Amino acid sequence: METTSDQATAAGTVVYRPARPADGPAVAALDGSFTTDAVFEVTVTEEGFRLRETPVRPPLRKVFPDEDAEPDEETGDPGRHRTVVAVAGDELCGFVTAAFEPWNARLTVRDIEVAPAWRGKGVGRTLMRHAVDFARERGAGHVWLEVSNVNAPAVRAYLRMGFAFCGLDTSLYDGTASAGEQALFMSMPVR
Repeated sequence: METTSDQATAAGTVVYRPARPADGPAVAALDGSFTTDAVFEVTVTEEGFRLRETPVRPPLRKVFPDEDAEPDEETGDPGRHRTVVAVAGDELCGFVTAAFEPWNARLTVRDIEVAPAWRGKGVGRTLMRHAVDFARERGAGHVWLEVSNVNAPAVRAYLRMGFAFCGLDTSLYDGTASAGEQALFMSMPVR
């Protein structure tokens, strides 16, 4: 079902709808941390790069630092940005924030997070479907995202959703709390 800003869709007990200003505090407080027993080891080669999933013992727990408030991105064309939330009753299960760039017809998934209790239940996949629907609405040719090489659970999920690796940045996180990690870029054509 195609949704507009006034509609919500339900899948079981979870309702997916456009974010409202009142959702801001819950979105900011969502626990996006993860624990993984593997990372994607990056080897830069003359031809590009190689990825190898490597076990880590003990498992790695990653907690993302609080982000600085960004300027209001929804100025200008409000149709270029969308956040969809997944809620069950009063509980925020997850959200996806995406932005469309007309110059290259790319939809960028800026952030997608699912609360720990809701992982593995299809919430992330459904949120990504909402982002892809937004990409279709805007005429995007592909959906693009960035993920850290240590976030193996997310990388595996994106691969199952149809994303493929398309790039690497070994210095994106330098000078941040994530220094030492590499940024993997993934994309998926919009069909």
